[in-house]
Amino acid sequence: MAVVHELHDHGVARGATMAAMEDHPATGLGRDAKVLPIDPAPDGMELRHLRAFVAVAEELNFGRAAARLYVSQPALSRQVRALERLIGCELLRRSTHRVELTVAGEALLERAHRLLGEVDDAIAATRAVGGEVQGRLDRIWAPIQQGASADNDLQSLRNITEDLHAQFPMPDVSVRAVNAGGVPSFVVRPDALPADTAPTLLFLHGGGYVLGSAFGYRHLAGAVAVAAGAAVLVPEYRLAPEHPFPAAPDDAQRAFGWLLDTGVPPDEVVVVGDSAGAGLAMSVLLQLRNEGAPLPGGAVLMCPALDLDFGESRELPSDDVGVTADQMRSFAAAYLGDTPVDEELVAPLGADLSGLPPLLVQGGTGDTIVEDAKSLADRAVAHGVDARLELYPVDTHDFHVFWSFLPEAADAVAQAGRFAREVRTAALARPTEAV
Repeated sequence: MAVVHELHDHGVARGATMAAMEDHPATGLGRDAKVLPIDPAPDGMELRHLRAFVAVAEELNFGRAAARLYVSQPALSRQVRALERLIGCELLRRSTHRVELTVAGEALLERAHRLLGEVDDAIAATRAVGGEVQGRLDRIWAPIQQGASADNDLQSLRNITEDLHAQFPMPDVSVRAVNAGGVPSFVVRPDALPADTAPTLLFLHGGGYVLGSAFGYRHLAGAVAVAAGAAVLVPEYRLAPEHPFPAAPDDAQRAFGWLLDTGVPPDEVVVVGDSAGAGLAMSVLLQLRNEGAPLPGGAVLMCPALDLDFGESRELPSDDVGVTADQMRSFAAAYLGDTPVDEELVAPLGADLSGLPPLLVQGGTGDTIVEDAKSLADRAVAHGVDARLELYPVDTHDFHVFWSFLPEAADAVAQAGRFAREVRTAALARPTEAV
């Protein structure tokens, strides 16, 4: 078993460019041949029509395609029908139980793929050259960096963090408050799912164990939920220094237990965490394993922050993670309290990881703590765990929070959703044990 290392580079063209049509072998027409002109498609055609068609054609299911594009099924259906009217032929054959491509749809699908790929690459390249994406990242991080350098108190930093997350749009989801085993939490459910859908994702937010909130992270949890086609539980676990270790993992474990109490099989659950939330996810997995309790079916660890021993060799620049290295050390100390920094439950890079479920580990190549992600994946595989490492060409830590405009973040969230679907599908395929 080996770690799967994948580098996702959004700046490289995904498909071959469309070649100039000189000779057409099927018709024998050369470049000077005359053909009868045909009317072009009306000017009302939009890229969203093509994207809607491609999503449905690939999924052959309107519900999954709608979740993939963050739109409702009626809106998706209207876009596909509009495209059919504009082109003048049927592209999809719909029935009560299935969706099929027509011959015309098959002819369009490959060409639409190339066209959309080239448009996406052109926009990504233009934004990169023009500095639009980096400029937006800099503007979003600026208040955090200024607040950190001003030596603000912890509550001020918490307020600034909430303001940062409030800038991001919400995907098409509903949010309701629940009491999950005594832990105040939110259930974030994609609009495409029935209202009674039980959560099968457990999202643990980042923030160095002292910042962030379930409410603030609704946008990222919602994006993951839509990508996975599943509802997600986001617990408001207790923060340090008011509540040092083991308060946070205890709360997360109670939230996981609440999911199981709703009737969800443990192997259908995927735990997702970003930054310190990924460290918290590892603590929960190790704690459950040590207790012999049921384990979730998998975990997604986004830019995991796992090494709490911030020595001189781990001096971190403030312009990467938004807070200074000294503040990060103080956060770690506040969270650890009297717990030794090498305690297994808070130090997974030195722990026995055997027996853990499949892991998807994601990191940014320019993140100063990307070594945590690499080391975790390597150690997991060494201990017999099915682990995949995905690296994305971004310089900022916790880049997933920028899913709404950063292409690499959108790709990473989509991969996380795909992993969660695979875990759920594998769990449903297993035979039910006899009672």
